[in-house]
Amino acid sequence: MRIGIISGVLGLIVALPVHAQKSDSIKSMLLPDVVVTETYQQRQAKKSALTVEVINQDFLRKHFTGNFMQAMENIPGVQAMDIGSGFSKPMIRGMGFNRIAVLENGVKQEGQQWGADHGLELDAFNIEAVNVLKGPASLLYGSDAMGGVIDITPPPVPADNSIFGDVTLLSKSVNGTIGGSLMLGIKKNAWYSHIRYSEQHFGDYRIPTDTIVYLTQKMPVYGRKLKNTAGIERNVGFFTQYQRKGYKANYSVSNVYQKTGFFPGAHGVPDASRVEDDGDSRNIELPYSKVNHLKVTTHQQYAWEKLILSGDLGFQNNHREEWSAFHTHYGSQPAPEKDPDKELAFNLNTYSASVKARFVGSSSWEHTLGWDGQHQRNGISGYSFLLPEYHRSTTGLLWLTTYRPNNVLSISGGARYDYGHINISAHEDAYLADYLQKQGYEQEQIDFYKWNSHAVKKHFGDYSFSLGLVWTPSVAHMIKLNVGRSFRLPGANELAANGVHHGTFRHEQGDATLKSEQGWQLDASYNLNYRGISFSVSPFVSWFSNYIFLRPTGEWSVLPHAGQIYRYTGAEALFAGTEATIDVRFLRNFNYRISAEYVYTYNCDEHIPLSFSPPPGMRNTLTWQHKRYMLYAEWQSIARQNRVDRNEDRTSGANLFHLGGSLNIPMGGNSEIEITLTARNIFNTRYYNHLSFYRKVEIPEPGRNFQLLIKIPFKKILK
Repeated sequence: MRIGIISGVLGLIVALPVHAQKSDSIKSMLLPDVVVTETYQQRQAKKSALTVEVINQDFLRKHFTGNFMQAMENIPGVQAMDIGSGFSKPMIRGMGFNRIAVLENGVKQEGQQWGADHGLELDAFNIEAVNVLKGPASLLYGSDAMGGVIDITPPPVPADNSIFGDVTLLSKSVNGTIGGSLMLGIKKNAWYSHIRYSEQHFGDYRIPTDTIVYLTQKMPVYGRKLKNTAGIERNVGFFTQYQRKGYKANYSVSNVYQKTGFFPGAHGVPDASRVEDDGDSRNIELPYSKVNHLKVTTHQQYAWEKLILSGDLGFQNNHREEWSAFHTHYGSQPAPEKDPDKELAFNLNTYSASVKARFVGSSSWEHTLGWDGQHQRNGISGYSFLLPEYHRSTTGLLWLTTYRPNNVLSISGGARYDYGHINISAHEDAYLADYLQKQGYEQEQIDFYKWNSHAVKKHFGDYSFSLGLVWTPSVAHMIKLNVGRSFRLPGANELAANGVHHGTFRHEQGDATLKSEQGWQLDASYNLNYRGISFSVSPFVSWFSNYIFLRPTGEWSVLPHAGQIYRYTGAEALFAGTEATIDVRFLRNFNYRISAEYVYTYNCDEHIPLSFSPPPGMRNTLTWQHKRYMLYAEWQSIARQNRVDRNEDRTSGANLFHLGGSLNIPMGGNSEIEITLTARNIFNTRYYNHLSFYRKVEIPEPGRNFQLLIKIPFKKILK
């Protein structure tokens, strides 16, 4: 690995021949200081031919909101698909859902990735470093990573034996958030452990409007607060690691619990009477969602002289419930005797395992052989129906070779094959049959529709490969190029979903005949670092012979509050775009950064854009930093999005302005109290997130928000 240019080594090379000839004339030699000219971020970027963003604690602190993905969307090419201040899920270069893999401690986060209203069940207080890979990563991480990877890395281990921890406090004005986190840890010789507990309470959030419109119907927003969007979040996590000589092992257990209300006008048919002010902005009434995510993982690694063997095991239970009054959807029908208002529930158990062997054959060659497997089982309950019960198993085998003849050039290539099996159960919806009978449908139609899921058994097998190059002709320049074939095995929702998805206001229907998603992808990047100026540009293009998306059919659904049927369909598709960043340091304490992103999507079969295409965006940030003080001002520009799919609303652009600053106060030893104050959308601009859950109901994004974050660390050295 190239660390930098060490001028003393050059001096030594010149002096050695002289020393050999005239040993008596040279008694000693004074070497210049060692100068390291490459950062940790630059070294990490060289490890992959893909575009890599290395996110450290300073970035996370500056953009912390209590919601992990809302911080990540400050990275060019990364977007957050969100619902108000509660859920958020990632999108990279226009790809989201099951095309983005999120890893924590080496294990993929498994929940309900297919839904726009389902967030990542992660504790934002417990994340200290993140690597973001943009582009096809199916080779190393499996088919669910064809759009990119967000890798949350384990925390750094303190060098000294010590007892340490921190208390973090968070407050936000936009929804009255009161939150906090407590961490306690110990490092003693080969052992390192910490435990963290976090909790947040928030009320109905404010929006810069007093009226919203859905299906031409106007609904009031009393007090400019979106009713029933309050929520709570409670998280606990334990991590321990043992490291001695060539052996390292860590174990982690975490549980994330969230309960958040749904705006009544966005669940079922909008009704002005349901959004009347109840006088309490912190209560959670029907409809609402609850989710609990339990995760247990372990990573084992042993390193010999030329071989590193590692393995990961994980178990996850994702239990999600949505509660809504039965008669909101089914009129005067008799309600279920048990849990009459439980609309739906998913109980997903995931078992995962992976093994990798990394062999360093010589100073130039490195080989990696890997295997991973996963088994899922999903159970359902509730009076409504969207996803059936299913069993899904996948396994994959990969080979990757890297050739580094010197510190200037690195060439890597590899191949992977994955096999998957899914078994989906049939499901009869008695409530739907009763509803259709009361609506006067013929018995033949009732018999057809009441089976809203038929048994499906499918096998899939597909391969991916890639060839990449990293060229660093000098310290100032780095060029990357990666080309490959990627794929994705269809999910249960794409094969067998059949019901109302209230999060997207439509009847979603799967297609059991779908084949795996396949495409060719080309990524490139250029990075320049020269005398206080950094520049990077990352163009990309992807062509898919079979890209799976939701297509409006023009068929009217018989389900209550469903509207048109949208069916998962495969089509030829094209993605292209770029991200670019310029970073300039000047006058010692100032930094100016401008970044921009653009994504172009095209449905080649129908000659129209694809849905959920993020609009172009740009950020201009001016930062002043001196010793323990930091101030910044940011202008965020969001362009109009006129390139939309059928039945998808266009979104107007917006200009947003943000301010922020931080102060570190010494408190003895090496500890400092960290205080961060930010003001987002300071002009209370009304704007829409094109990817938002609430965009369909014309609900704008949250208004002006002041946020205060205080972190108080403590540490005691052990003798």
